[in-house]
Amino acid sequence: MLSSLIVGAGCFWGVEILYEQMPGVINATSGYSGGHLDNPRYEDVLTGETGHVEVVKIDYDNSEVTFNELIDTFFIIHDPTTLNRQGPDIGEQYKSILFYNSEDEKEIIESKIEKINLSGKFENPIVTEIRETAEFYPAEEYHQDYAVKTGKLCYQQLYVMYNYSPIPKATP
Repeated sequence: MLSSLIVGAGCFWGVEILYEQMPGVINATSGYSGGHLDNPRYEDVLTGETGHVEVVKIDYDNSEVTFNELIDTFFIIHDPTTLNRQGPDIGEQYKSILFYNSEDEKEIIESKIEKINLSGKFENPIVTEIRETAEFYPAEEYHQDYAVKTGKLCYQQLYVMYNYSPIPKATP
């Protein structure tokens, strides 16, 4: 059965390519959600005044990948403890946010956040915003599959490579 999930974890280019690589994900589309402006453009969202966040809509086959697995991935691909920022991208439009479709999904997200906070995985508490699914507006075509089209690595890809690489990290 086909389901969807909308996530925001900083710049949508890196989020999109990381989710597209997951088995069971049918499509990942960069876009905007959560704001008050209908049909926003990149230039509008970039101002930080629309209330919209750069997000990715993930369409997935829940017989191949579960909601739980998608949420677990979300907490791996970015730092959910930084408010309105991911790496070099700063502003409310880059916040960590999860949009839920049902009360069950909301409870799963809240439970995962509580478990992660108690685990001590992160030095600071998770600040991911949890909201009911809002209207999704696909981003302009040039934003779709941007990392694939340009070959450029995005912050989220670098974050994953650094934090989850088997190579030991240098200590200062």
